[in-house]
Amino acid sequence: MTEFAFDEQVAGQGQAVAEALHSVDVPALDRDRPLLFSGIGTSLHACQVAAYWVAELTGGRLRPAALEAHEVALHGDLRRGDQVVVVSHRGTKRFPNLLLERAQASGATTILVTGGGNPNPSADVVLRTCADERASTHSVSYVTALAVLGKLVARLVGEEGNALVRALPEAPAAIEATLQEPAPSEAAAQLSQRDSILVTGFGIDEITAREAALKLKEGTYIWAEGMAEEFALHGTPAVFEPPRAAILIRPGREDGGRSQELGELLTELGVTVFSCGHSGADLRFAECDYLIRPLVAIASFHRLVGELARARGSNPDTIRAEAAPWLTAVPKVQL
Repeated sequence: MTEFAFDEQVAGQGQAVAEALHSVDVPALDRDRPLLFSGIGTSLHACQVAAYWVAELTGGRLRPAALEAHEVALHGDLRRGDQVVVVSHRGTKRFPNLLLERAQASGATTILVTGGGNPNPSADVVLRTCADERASTHSVSYVTALAVLGKLVARLVGEEGNALVRALPEAPAAIEATLQEPAPSEAAAQLSQRDSILVTGFGIDEITAREAALKLKEGTYIWAEGMAEEFALHGTPAVFEPPRAAILIRPGREDGGRSQELGELLTELGVTVFSCGHSGADLRFAECDYLIRPLVAIASFHRLVGELARARGSNPDTIRAEAAPWLTAVPKVQL
């Protein structure tokens, strides 16, 4: 059986999260000053989880922005007194670094959440997550970034963050339990024959759905799209057809029955539907506090990506960087 560096890094997520929670000391942000989380791709998804946590824990009294670094770096209105938290796996990408430069020039406070590879990143505070990943389909750097952001958010909101403070230490064991679930070989075998995959979630799981779709694209070369389950019921049903498949993350809180209605609609339209959740689901992850579901549920998708890559002959380590025309076309774009 083909083994990937991606598999090894997925297997080490629980320990890596435990180390990040134990070893990273986060600064105290000022809840009375503007706060921006920014990144690109998987890093942006981590930022969106952080912003969700702040709003959830404060009952909506604080609603920080989570914006893509590309646009903010070029056109963002950055001011003295702003607090800019940039997430970047390796700390080398063009627009996250440009954003940090512009933010520092404006007098904003800058914090970079990044891996250990870049020895001299430019930010007022640098919070290291983990060693740089060998696989281009990032996994452990995502969950360790979430761990660091969780500590940052909990300290920001003070006593309102106690629920997150209690939940975060449970994440490593929940991730490990998820990784001990049987490999989703049957689901991978069926999904390998589909031309596209829809992933949906509700609440905090919507962000996981978007991150899961990105991992599926990177690691398996199947087009995937992640969205809110309600969005999937508006207009999107026009493309629901038998060649497609869907993975529905079972909601972690009351969703008005929408997940069930979406599943029934997809089935009636001939789409193959898989579930992601606790016992009895096609993709299973350990039961955990609602707040840490983004760290835990994504592990079940990481397992799926590895199995699906083996079924299809794709490579999550390289994201086609070794094959023409990607070999020559992709490097022309400076990331």
